[in-house]
Amino acid sequence: MIATTETIWEGFHGRLKQFILRRVPDEQDTEDILQEVFLKIHLHIDTLRNEQRLESWIYQITRNAIADYYRTRRETGHLPDALLLPQLPAEDMLNDAVRELIPCVRAMVNSLPDEYRQALLLTEYEGLTQKAMGERLGLSFSGAKSRVQRAREKLRHMLLDCCHFEFDRLSRIIDYHPNCQSC
Repeated sequence: MIATTETIWEGFHGRLKQFILRRVPDEQDTEDILQEVFLKIHLHIDTLRNEQRLESWIYQITRNAIADYYRTRRETGHLPDALLLPQLPAEDMLNDAVRELIPCVRAMVNSLPDEYRQALLLTEYEGLTQKAMGERLGLSFSGAKSRVQRAREKLRHMLLDCCHFEFDRLSRIIDYHPNCQSC
């Protein structure tokens, strides 16, 4: 028997909804994820080579959709580019909080391990693309991206450990308060 989206809906709708509900507490989000799963099934049913693997294929799509749901809703502490970029706006465009933080950020960047410091300096301060940085350092593109992401994450943690930031609605720093005496 050839599986169609309709037969899959009839056979799996209830079970998939319960599967998602056990992992996503909101009923409306569960419905949205379920619809996304069936859309993916409908669009990619022709890629299924072995119908005996249909159920595992469907549940893998569902697990991926749940992971995507949480990934897109994950709270991240975004640090404004004004702290990292060397081409800062005109001095009169910076607020006092950012102006005070620039030397601290530079000191934190300098205190990073060599590989991460180098990644940030090349991409954020010298303006190289991650691909160009990877070529210069003999890294694959994905390796260069990972290194820059890890460096940014380390810097973000250093900043958030040091200070509590207040942001405006455009994610610009409007004020900060040191969390410790060494900041």
